[in-house]
Amino acid sequence: MFSSYKQEDVEILLKDITGMVTPMSTKEREIEIQKGRSYCEMLPIEYEPSELYLKTYYDALERFAGITAEASARVAEKILADKGKNAVLISLARAGTPIGIIIKRYLKKKYNIDVKHYTISIIRGVGIDDNAMKYILTRHKAETLQFVDGWTGKGAIQRELRKALKNYPGVDDGLAVLSDPAHIAKLWGTHEDFLIASSCLNSTVSGLLSRTFFRRDIIGNDDFHGSAFYKELADRDLTYQFIDTVENHFPEKLIDKIEFNNNIFSTGLAEVENIAREFSVENINLVKPGIGEATRVLLRRVPWKILVHSLNDENRLGHIYQLAKEKEVEVVEYPLQNYLACGIIRTIADN
Repeated sequence: MFSSYKQEDVEILLKDITGMVTPMSTKEREIEIQKGRSYCEMLPIEYEPSELYLKTYYDALERFAGITAEASARVAEKILADKGKNAVLISLARAGTPIGIIIKRYLKKKYNIDVKHYTISIIRGVGIDDNAMKYILTRHKAETLQFVDGWTGKGAIQRELRKALKNYPGVDDGLAVLSDPAHIAKLWGTHEDFLIASSCLNSTVSGLLSRTFFRRDIIGNDDFHGSAFYKELADRDLTYQFIDTVENHFPEKLIDKIEFNNNIFSTGLAEVENIAREFSVENINLVKPGIGEATRVLLRRVPWKILVHSLNDENRLGHIYQLAKEKEVEVVEYPLQNYLACGIIRTIADN
């Protein structure tokens, strides 16, 4: 069990590739990605948060732990209603893993149901980890499986999941997420684009694991997709601080909540296509909508601009402003409909 996760919380179906891959700088990776190389063939140098940014993270966690806990409870109840007490959670590594643990804890705490929880890799352009799927399906019935992630951006992973699961009859290709501003998930906690604090950091809030990795010289035919373990960051590990804080905010009772989509764009993808047109971005993959995705752009990619619904929303976007300031990235107010923020990645031609 490599990672700082507890064995009772999750079974990690990933190959330990620690020390096998030399991390690359953000700019080096960006150049390679935009030349056509898959992001899964490289590992980034982990972003070291400044003290000021960490302070922003702690503040965000405190302010949004309540809505995170409520969204977790809502989606957990929907999973239970849809799949029953024999539900099997499959979180999508790595952002989905702490979310799967939180949902598992809610079901245990409220109903004393101890659901099985795995975390596996799915990679855009590569697909799902077939060896991990085979492993799970030899142990559980197809109809009990429920895939879990943190949020939806423009829906790329949902589409990848739908495509991959055509090879697995009886497995539900609907995604369960806490935040679904794109309006594409089957099960959701809310359609609101809110800050899930775990998106503010990388491995230090994800069990000290890297993002998932797939390259044929390292991942064999019978291997799970890979991930590296950053054991050296143990003194900065906030994984369980995040999980425990959210669990401490689980609601005693859920009040019925009806949500409507009154936005101009029916789905997040439609809004992203409009943004790409307005900002003359030819590759739609360079537009990353949603507060979680915009944060990732600032942490892992080479940003061009960050669009925000308001330049004066310190309460919800303070960490975005701080990161953008540190990295000298322009923040532009823009009439976003489904999202609070959207990151646009710099193209090679702009470098």
